[in-house]
Order: sequence, then C-alpha cells, then structure tokens
Amino acid sequence: MNGHLEEIYAAVEDCFRACNQCYEACLSEEDVSHMRECIRTDRECADVCELTLKAIATNAPHMKDIIRLCAEVAADCANECGKHKHDHCQMCAEACHTVSELCGAYGS
Repeated sequence: MNGHLEEIYAAVEDCFRACNQCYEACLSEEDVSHMRECIRTDRECADVCELTLKAIATNAPHMKDIIRLCAEVAADCANECGKHKHDHCQMCAEACHTVSELCGAYGS
C-alpha cells in the first residue's frame, strides 16, 4: 500500500468509527424523528467505508471505483451531519469531509 492509500485507509477507518458513533448517539436523542436522515446517512456511509477498507486491504480490482463511491457517500453524510449542532454530528461531518476530499482526489 502506498503512502496516499495508507492516508486514505486511516481517514476512512476514522470516518467508519465516527459514523457509527453518530448513528448510536442520534438514536439516543430526544427527537429521533428529527434525526432520521442523519441516521440513514450515517449507516450508509459506515457501510461504504467498511467496503472501502476491505477493497483497499485486498487491492480489489474495483478499488478505485469503490473509493470514488466512498467520496460521494461521505460528502452526502458530511452535508447531512453538518446541519445538526450535536457534537457527535459535527465530529462525523468533519471525518466525512476529510474522507470525501482524500477519496475524491484519489479517484480523479
């Protein structure tokens, strides 16, 4: 794994954790219905991050496409989480934004 892929892997791993933490915390919020879209994007992003980690670790034939998909999904999650003032949402938005930028630069 080259240095750029190692950086992407570490950022995607952080994003995976942040999305799962945000998901769990959103479920504990007083008005869960207000958090519905955030929860949905957290789950989707965590799932795509997990796939991306596996693709990078195994040097999968479609790794570049998966990384590109991860950039798009992370950008969507960053936008959604960024709408909420909760600390867990803001931390998730930041992690997702980093992944979106790193993965977007790799896929281009």
